[in-house]
Amino acid sequence: MKARDVRIVLCGGIRTPIGHFAKSLASVSPEHLMTIAINGLLAKTTLYPHAVDGVMVGWVGQGSHAPNIARISVLMSHLPEKAHAVTLQANCVSGMEAISSAARHIVMGEGDLYIAGGTESMSSFPYAIRGDRSMKELRSLDTVKANWSSLLEHEGIGVVDCIEEGLNDPVKNLNMAATAEVCAQMYSIDRKAQDAYALETYKRALEAEESGFYATHSIPVEEHGKRLLEKDEYPYLRESLVKKPEMLSKAPLIFENSAFSMKQFYELYAEHILGKQYIEGQTKASVTLFNSCARSDGAAAVIVASEKRARELNLEILAEIVDWGYWGNNPAHMGVAPVFATAEALQRAGIGFDDLDVIELHEAFAATCLSIFKVGREKYGHHWESKWKDGKLNAHGGSIPLGHPLAATGTRIILNALYQMKNKPSARYALAAACAAGGLGGAMILKKYT
Repeated sequence: MKARDVRIVLCGGIRTPIGHFAKSLASVSPEHLMTIAINGLLAKTTLYPHAVDGVMVGWVGQGSHAPNIARISVLMSHLPEKAHAVTLQANCVSGMEAISSAARHIVMGEGDLYIAGGTESMSSFPYAIRGDRSMKELRSLDTVKANWSSLLEHEGIGVVDCIEEGLNDPVKNLNMAATAEVCAQMYSIDRKAQDAYALETYKRALEAEESGFYATHSIPVEEHGKRLLEKDEYPYLRESLVKKPEMLSKAPLIFENSAFSMKQFYELYAEHILGKQYIEGQTKASVTLFNSCARSDGAAAVIVASEKRARELNLEILAEIVDWGYWGNNPAHMGVAPVFATAEALQRAGIGFDDLDVIELHEAFAATCLSIFKVGREKYGHHWESKWKDGKLNAHGGSIPLGHPLAATGTRIILNALYQMKNKPSARYALAAACAAGGLGGAMILKKYT
């Protein structure tokens, strides 16, 4: 096999509005969300269905109801049956990895044009019975139903919430919010700084919605002739925070309450909080629901193609994929992984951090973003904070105000970068970067197509 020397381009994309957890999009399955994104992309562009060689879809909450959701989406959409389909799972960088995977397929000559993206319905994550089928109580669905009233009394059988289970790292045994507090403690990021960051990104998202920025690359979600959601839901649920910012400081702390203390937090996670110790009366918790991203539902998709094929099809080419980088670190410090993935991507691309005109950074937590600002500067001399203050980083808000539909986010931040570059004549290079559970970071460098 030989790799082709081929230029990979992105020819526009689209996403659904992002629905808040258990609200407007709760009844819409992840395969339907992805189908809406695919059909919306076909309707928006000059792409005709039979030109699509395959579909790559990221999906974190993979379930048996839609085995290989990429294939299900192909069959439910207007795409031809011949299209290849692959479903990927790399947690919160799944939507970015789907685009990288499509590019790899093109480089290896397996096809010339793919639709890549991510989908998630956190509202439909199930509860699951844990236990093996060697136990007679779990031998079949009939025996489960017959033993339902006493099922949990049996040793080795339990019920879990798949959201909570999935957001907990099974190796280091801490959830995603705990990783944010670990970073906040390690890098001395206090609550005041986190709330200030959150307030600014809320403001930017609301301004972007009001200016029509997101309308350029989103499509309403309808079901049975009823419009369920037309605009991102979360910014408006939090609009009052912009009008009354004092509400941020009143939000309850995740790790400091009547049932749990920071002393207990340090007892559990001290091995990960490098260089810091708990000091009675001085050590303060900082992470809240308002300075964190929200659980959400949504889907996003982009066209990934060889330059030659895109030109043959007269597609609008927005950017070239220059390169990317993926990097693993301690899952307890997953929030700063984008620092290292970005350094890798920049080295592979042969450009410097200062060359970046647009940066889209996944805001898992304000604590992790501010930690990235510190670690990036200290490790590589990358001035993330300056880009933020200059409006080059998350100019239209990020995951904190918009929400985080897991696998869709990696594609969503690339969409933001694409349409920012399109609207900004001086922009040449863009970066999309995200952290992911398990200690992963992904970064992709884009160049405006000329």
